[in-house]
Amino acid sequence: MNAHLEQLSPQPLWRHFRTLCETPRPSGHEAALVAHLEAWAEARGLAHDRDAFGNLRIRKPATPGRETAPGVILQGHLDMVPQANAEHPHDFTRDPIDTYVDDGWLHARHTTLGADNGLGVAAALALLEDADLAHGPLEALFTLEEESGMGGALNLAEEWLEGQVLLNLDSEERGEVFIGCAGGADVVVEAQLPTAPPSAGEVALQLSLTGLAGGHSGIDIHRGLGNANRLLVRALRALEALDARLASYRGGTLRNAIPREAFATLMLPGEAVAAAERRVAELQAELRGELDGIDDGVTLSLETPREPPTEALVGQASRLLLAALHAAPCGVERMSVTVPGVVETSNNLGVVSLEGGRFHLCALVRSLHDSATVDLAERFRALFELIGARTRVENAYPGWTPQPDSELLARFRRLHRERLGSEPAVQVIHAGLECGILAGKYPHLEMISFGPLIRGAHSPDERVELDSVSEFWTLLRDLVASLAEAR
Repeated sequence: MNAHLEQLSPQPLWRHFRTLCETPRPSGHEAALVAHLEAWAEARGLAHDRDAFGNLRIRKPATPGRETAPGVILQGHLDMVPQANAEHPHDFTRDPIDTYVDDGWLHARHTTLGADNGLGVAAALALLEDADLAHGPLEALFTLEEESGMGGALNLAEEWLEGQVLLNLDSEERGEVFIGCAGGADVVVEAQLPTAPPSAGEVALQLSLTGLAGGHSGIDIHRGLGNANRLLVRALRALEALDARLASYRGGTLRNAIPREAFATLMLPGEAVAAAERRVAELQAELRGELDGIDDGVTLSLETPREPPTEALVGQASRLLLAALHAAPCGVERMSVTVPGVVETSNNLGVVSLEGGRFHLCALVRSLHDSATVDLAERFRALFELIGARTRVENAYPGWTPQPDSELLARFRRLHRERLGSEPAVQVIHAGLECGILAGKYPHLEMISFGPLIRGAHSPDERVELDSVSEFWTLLRDLVASLAEAR
């Protein structure tokens, strides 16, 4: 499978990306890939080791005569976001990613592609085996569980890395270089809510919201994409006038992906079914009008569930829960004043579930200001305490403070002008790059982040522009060679 990748250029990079596509690697399941890379390094005489968390480092000594050049760390994460279309059965712990090329872009069939961050990892591996490249000391740092909470970076060993310069290869824009990013935290809300069996005359219905595009909860949060949890809660609130009460709920699969689908089972009086069907049709028309041009496929449907529930939330608990979800922060909270055009603070209602009265929510709060991340998390706590829920904050990570005057950035900009004939845009990104965490552990490091053009990350629409990969490879290789001439 994916043999066509090795016909693309640059061939060494795409050969490694093929391996990544054919080695399952969702967050928490990177062990097989780590073992493969260790064997690969061993076969080439490259030193390798792991820290206590399992992050992998592969080292290559400097080209003779370049030993005094600054050590360069090539950094990326091994895991990928596992998202598939609902109608496509795919086991991300066993099944390979099936790729194809269309009109200059590489896609995957019905799943995420894993270009985030597989292309950065593939580029680092290709550099390590490049016999024609003159370079200083090289370290490739491959972290684990980035997509599920920055686990690898948060638990990275201190006083382990030896380099002075870090190139993060996890950005997704052509012609841009990133020097700062948002920090973030997971907000987890849980509650056990009272339930009661169906009353005489009540019937069960399943309300589904599907057809949204989804996307990355950081870099896509400002685009006005529909959030399935937000929209389905809105529909459920509209049905409360018909005495509907919530029995179960399932929406979203990852806290860092804008949810594309959500499903709820509810109980309501049998005589209200026809009115519910009319109201759902009206709501679908409303949503399609509001999301015209951005999420045209949104579909709201009502049907009889295969198995009717044996219990549902009591009326008051149902109303309070839906009111809290409806009021919860979602989307862009504030735009940055100091970095125009960049989101400062946001929240993604990523994963929501209710089963047997047990409620669970996981949201991802991001901000360029760590204090604003804390404040928004506290707003969640204050809101959901009103319904008796427990809230905790997990996997908090700091933002990356820009260093616009760094020598590394100046070198990259100069190379970009010389090789591509244009000035790169210097950016701060509203996403959780690992650089902020790494800078806290290794404050001496100079860092930048860059990569090829990726669209639709964290969704089955993920794709990468082939020309931008060649451009990315040229810049990376030339930058490492240029740094080898520094002292």
